[in-house]
Amino acid sequence: MKKIELYDTTLRDGAQGEMISFTLEDKLKIAARLDQFCVDYIEGGWPGSNPKDAAFFQRVARQRFSHSRIVAFGSTRRKGVPVERDGNLACLLESGTEYLAIFGKSWDLHVQKVLRATLEENLVLIRDSVAFLKSKGKTVFFDAEHFFDGYASNPAYALATIQAAVEAGADRVVLCDTNGGCLPGKVQEAVSTVMKRFRVPVGIHTHNDSGLAVANALAAVEAGADHVQGTINGLGERCGNADLTTLVPLLQLKMGCQCVPRESMRNLTNLSRYVYEIANMVPPGSQPFVGLSAFTHKGGVHVDAVGKDPKTYEHVRPEEVGNQRKILVSELSGKSTVLQKMRAYGLEAKPEVTKKILEMVASLEKDGYQFEAAEGSFELLVRRTLGVYTRPFAVEGFRVIVEERGTRVVSEATVKVRVGPRAEHTAAEGNGPVNALDNALRKALAGFFPEIRHLRLVDYKVRILHPEKATGAMTRVLIESTDEKDVWGTVGLSDNIIEASWKALLDSVEFKILKDRSARA
Repeated sequence: MKKIELYDTTLRDGAQGEMISFTLEDKLKIAARLDQFCVDYIEGGWPGSNPKDAAFFQRVARQRFSHSRIVAFGSTRRKGVPVERDGNLACLLESGTEYLAIFGKSWDLHVQKVLRATLEENLVLIRDSVAFLKSKGKTVFFDAEHFFDGYASNPAYALATIQAAVEAGADRVVLCDTNGGCLPGKVQEAVSTVMKRFRVPVGIHTHNDSGLAVANALAAVEAGADHVQGTINGLGERCGNADLTTLVPLLQLKMGCQCVPRESMRNLTNLSRYVYEIANMVPPGSQPFVGLSAFTHKGGVHVDAVGKDPKTYEHVRPEEVGNQRKILVSELSGKSTVLQKMRAYGLEAKPEVTKKILEMVASLEKDGYQFEAAEGSFELLVRRTLGVYTRPFAVEGFRVIVEERGTRVVSEATVKVRVGPRAEHTAAEGNGPVNALDNALRKALAGFFPEIRHLRLVDYKVRILHPEKATGAMTRVLIESTDEKDVWGTVGLSDNIIEASWKALLDSVEFKILKDRSARA
C-alpha cells in the first residue's frame, strides 16, 4: 500500500482566500484538529510576511503534536541580497521549526518579467537558498512555483530549476500548478518526467481555477508523486486549492493509498465543518464526501433502492467519512421514504398512518411548506401525528416592538410561556425582531430546559412565495440550528414574516429539547 504524505496549507494558502481571515487563536485551534486527523505536515504561515504568522510559530512551539510537523513557508532569497543578509530566510530560521518550505520560480516568463532576472540568476537564487537552509540543519521542501506552465513553455529550464534544488540538497520537490490551468494528462506527463530524472521525493500542489485541482493531484500520484498538498474544504486564493476532504478519501478509499488511519477518516466530515465554522462560512451541501447533501436521497425510486441496498446509489458508505445518510421528504416522496424516516426515529406506524403523513406533506407543500431542509420540523410533525409527542411547553402569547431610539433602531420582544402549571413572562431586546424573540424565548425557557443554552442559530433564509402579491405575499422561513453536535433545519410559513420566523424558531427549540431527552432515555 503506497503511503502518501499529507501536507495541509489551510493556515497559509487557504487563508489567502477571499473573505477568509483567521485569528492567531483560530490558527492554533485548526492546527490542533489537523494533528488529531493525522496530517503529516501543517504549513503554519509565512513568518516573514506579517506579525501574526511570526507569533503563530512562537505559540505553536508550546503546543504538543502527536503526529503533525509544523512547516514555515517563505521564498528564495531576493536578487542581489546574500543569503546571510536576506530577511525572509532569517525569519524562516527564527521560526524555530525544523521543516521549511521555500518557493522559487520555474517558469521563464516569471523569471524574466517578474523577478527581472536572467535564467541563470534564478538558478543561483534557488541553489543558494536551499543550500543555506540545509547548512542550518533544516529539512527543506522546494516548491517549484508555476512548474507546469514553465514545463509547457520551456521544459528544459523548468527541469533545470528542479536540478538546482536537488543539487543543493532539497529533501522534497513540490511541483505547483499555481495558476490552476493545467489538464490531468499534462500533469501526469510532467510528473513522470521528473520522477524518471531525479531521485528525490516528489510532491504536487494544485489550484482549482479549472475545477481540476483534485483530478490533477490524483494524476500526479498515479505518475509517482507521494507527497500531496491541499487545504481543508479547498479554501484558497481565487478558486481555491485542492480540497483535501475530497482528495484524501479518493486516495485512500478509491486508489488504495494510505493517507490517515481509518479512525481519522471517520472524522473527516467533522473536520470539514469545524474549519467552515472557524472561517464563518456556510458549508455547501454539494461538497463531495462531507457535504450535507453528499448522501442525501429525495426521489422515491432512489429511496426505495437505497433501503434495499445502499450501494445502489452510494459509491462509499457515509460512515467511512463520518457523514450520514439523509432521506428527504417532499412531494416526490413515496411510502418507503416515510417508512425509512420513521425507522430512523425509532417509530413504527400502520399503513393508513403512513399514508396520512404522506397526504399531510403533500398538502402542506402545496400551501408553501418545504421539508427537504427542515428535518427537525418533519420529525416533530410525524411524532405529533402518531400521538407520541406532546410539546414540552405552551406559548400563551408574544409581542414584538421595533422603535427608533435616537440613532438606533431597537427591537424588543415579550414572550409568555407555560411549562406545566408554571408560567414565565419575559422580555428581551435584540438586533432585530427575530433575534429579540429568540432572546426572550430562551430567557423564558432556560430555567426549565437548560440544554437550550447550547442551541445556536447558524442560518436564516426567507423565501417570498407568490411575489406578485408584493408585501402581502406568503413568506416561508427556514432556520438552520446547531448544538455543536448536530445540525437541523426547521420551517415556518405565514403571510406575516415575524410569525413565520416564530414558528420556525419554536420548532428549533422544541427539536433541541426532544433530541436531548431522547438521548438521555
